[in-house]
Amino acid sequence: MRKKNDLITVAIDSPAAAGAGTQAKLISKNYNLFYLDTGKIYRYIGKLKLNKKEKFSYSLVKKKISNLKLNHLKSKTLLSDKIAKSASLIAKDKEIRSIVHKFQQKCAYKPPLKYKGSVLDGRDIITVQLKDAMFKFYITASLEVRAKRRFKEYKTLNKKISYKDVLKSLRIRDKSDRERKYGPLKKNKRFYLD
Repeated sequence: MRKKNDLITVAIDSPAAAGAGTQAKLISKNYNLFYLDTGKIYRYIGKLKLNKKEKFSYSLVKKKISNLKLNHLKSKTLLSDKIAKSASLIAKDKEIRSIVHKFQQKCAYKPPLKYKGSVLDGRDIITVQLKDAMFKFYITASLEVRAKRRFKEYKTLNKKISYKDVLKSLRIRDKSDRERKYGPLKKNKRFYLD
């Protein structure tokens, strides 16, 4: 088994639609690193909650996450605004964050042998998930720029939503991500260059 010190680990935090995923994919491809978009895990659980309202429980989440295949996170259905809102609420739950944390740690520190390490992006990767990552980045952009990016993304997916609604949704999401009690989005000043 490889030691942590033998792995390249990259942690990226950002608000929604700031382009962190694009950068993380480029880094993973260039340096042969395993890539995990951690936000997709919460979207996956958010979708689970919407679809299994009556049966939704911590034990169900544990079971689903322990058997989670990364292909499940590639579904375009996870990109809906409804699921994003559900994911934002799910992400506030301490118990669910604990379940997801274990999965993220496994991805970060035990990636498949063909990779030289891992790159994770999300909201609390620098501050909680990979505090000891070799490289740490905080990527951001103005709310308007991020809304334009997300609106364009929705248009390519033929989603019927207005720019105004996307802007409003991101504003609410930002507030939720920054103000949640567990794993909030925040700049780690030690690693932030203005």
